[in-house]
Amino acid sequence: MSQPVDRLTSALADRYAIERELGAGGMATVYLAHDVRHDRKVAIKVLRPELAAVLGAERFVQEIKTTANLQHPHILPLFDSGEADGFLYYVMPYIEGETLRDKLNREKQLGIEEAVRIATEVADALDYAHRHNVIHRDIKPENILLHDGRPMVADFGIALAVSAAAGGRMTETGLSLGTPHYMSPEQATAEKDLTNRSDIYSLGAVLYEMLTGDPPHVGS
Repeated sequence: MSQPVDRLTSALADRYAIERELGAGGMATVYLAHDVRHDRKVAIKVLRPELAAVLGAERFVQEIKTTANLQHPHILPLFDSGEADGFLYYVMPYIEGETLRDKLNREKQLGIEEAVRIATEVADALDYAHRHNVIHRDIKPENILLHDGRPMVADFGIALAVSAAAGGRMTETGLSLGTPHYMSPEQATAEKDLTNRSDIYSLGAVLYEMLTGDPPHVGS
């Protein structure tokens, strides 16, 4: 294992046994791990070092608590979060299956009935979260997990937690929140006070891609 993973493995050894890397995205790297206390598989997302340096552990953990109480059949729950040896992390259930992105890469586009069902169930999750004053801010196929064909929205509120904790310092990381192909116009223009309509726009873009095979806006 590389040195950062060795450090992470050592830092979390009393609680989680890191097994392997599952993937990496713009804000974090995901690892499959074994929850030693509860004897279960989990997915641990570890924020990129430059992002962790800007956020700070106390503020990040405080902000991420906003999403910890979201309990919905189509929302992937948050099990745990914290700081260990400079790493900021959060823990979710490990879901056997694939992401909607994996499915679209394989099938290109979905049938109308299946696409509408997935979008409807994700919309139910968004409605629940919005009624609890939580906006996702990064709805995209990569954040929709499919378990036995049923969608579960991942990273709920993580973008909000990162944004709130970082304040105006996100530019220091060289990272941006949201994904251009699915961003609402107001999010793309960096408006601070986003509403739930931004999530609805992003879901509409995902539905468009499920039906046509391409997102509504493409290009560099």
